[in-house]
Amino acid sequence: MAAALVISLAACQHSRQGQSAANPTGTTQAAVPQAAPAPQSVDRAPRNAKSWVALGNKYFDSHEREKAVEAYGKALELEPDNSDVLTDQGVMYRELGAFDKAIANFEKASTIDPRHLPSLLDLGVLYAKDLNDPDKAIKTWNRLIQIAPTSPQAAKAHSYIEQLKQMPKPK
Repeated sequence: MAAALVISLAACQHSRQGQSAANPTGTTQAAVPQAAPAPQSVDRAPRNAKSWVALGNKYFDSHEREKAVEAYGKALELEPDNSDVLTDQGVMYRELGAFDKAIANFEKASTIDPRHLPSLLDLGVLYAKDLNDPDKAIKTWNRLIQIAPTSPQAAKAHSYIEQLKQMPKPK
């Protein structure tokens, strides 16, 4: 399913607002996973949510999904309404196959911030790729497009919708 491979790229990014110039799409580079060392700041300041997010991001990038979920969970204990962290943790849940938890995270992120586009984009990916529910995916992506029609996420959503429409219908 080639379209699913293209669609899955949306779920391989951090929800951070700014992406680096070296990697403008926000997708992670396909690299050999390496263990992420714990930042010293987590040891020195365990009540600092940013330190836990940074650790979660390191685990996210090194494909250590369980550790990323745990680090993001610590950050969410300190800042439970952080839509970016909820979405990143949701991506990790999705990659672990915990689809119900991923959906809950994406929906909570979107409830906290109704204009949080990464959570909607990733929720659509989950519906399309993992749950094989193109109708829910398209509905989710259309909601994103309605919220921010000129955003980069809307452009991706348009592309994903077109990919789904071109796929043969199951018999």
